[in-house]
Amino acid sequence: MDAAQVLALYDATIRADPPVEIGVERMWADGVLRTVGAFNFIGWCELAEDDLLAAARREAAFFADRHPRVLWKTYSHDRPAGLGEALAAAGFEDKGMETLVALDLNEYDLPYDPPAGVEVRRITDRAGVVDLVAVSAAAFGRDEPWRVIAFAERLADPTLALYVAYDGGRPVSSGRLELAPGKAFAGLYGGGTDPEHQGRGIYRALVAARVAEARRRGHRYVTVDARETSRPILERLGFQPLSTLRGWLLP
Repeated sequence: MDAAQVLALYDATIRADPPVEIGVERMWADGVLRTVGAFNFIGWCELAEDDLLAAARREAAFFADRHPRVLWKTYSHDRPAGLGEALAAAGFEDKGMETLVALDLNEYDLPYDPPAGVEVRRITDRAGVVDLVAVSAAAFGRDEPWRVIAFAERLADPTLALYVAYDGGRPVSSGRLELAPGKAFAGLYGGGTDPEHQGRGIYRALVAARVAEARRRGHRYVTVDARETSRPILERLGFQPLSTLRGWLLP
């Protein structure tokens, strides 16, 4: 896989031209591409160096007044540099670094092989959503009950697939697959395992199940915004780093 070529394709078709998603609206505002609605997000902008601070302050004011809690992602290869410093000055909080990694499905076929006694299920009802959110809370140490409503409302959404791994009927790992019809890329998000069940290959099985679904839907690449806890596992499975990124949250 040519990482530079894949990254350029990702920028052009996912970041600068995001796929249609239920519950959100895309809008350009003076060089910033906003996502507003069910979630609030900025992942692409076209700004001059002299405009960075003013744009960061403008977006902070816009979302604070109308749509609180917005996440702005910056990437290490973006130019001009300095957007992170501008966001910090405008009141955004640095949520830490991640690595954007990608898997070429023409080059890798991950085996779906959960450990004995573990079953990975595609979630189709509210009870499964409750399990997914509970596992996520245990894995990441954050309680976000609002996600039950958000994901339950999208159970019929063809661009989303939710998965939970059960060990003897107990939910122990979860994650979601975001699909972009007509695009080469699908994304893995929220993958995490209860600390008591880590180190057994459950996370790998959850990745493999979602990769298999992305391939079935016709996608060429699968990407992950990987934390340092999951990046080494993903790289052993064949994922390659494309760039680093930071999430900046306006509380």
